[in-house]
Amino acid sequence: MAEVVCVCNGIVDLDLREYLDTHPINSIEELREQASICNKCMQCQELVESEIYYAKVRRQSASQ
Repeated sequence: MAEVVCVCNGIVDLDLREYLDTHPINSIEELREQASICNKCMQCQELVESEIYYAKVRRQSASQ
């Protein structure tokens, strides 16, 4: 079941993972610049940063 990651923007974890898997985002700052998925409320920063990290790991695994 999907969980809401960013309450402010109503972003769920599945949507965020899908976006991160198809866009080479390396930091929460890049995510803020490139998509309206995350603003600077900071409430979800820890969750979003962990999703960014796991997406990087998945991309690295897929390219090896």
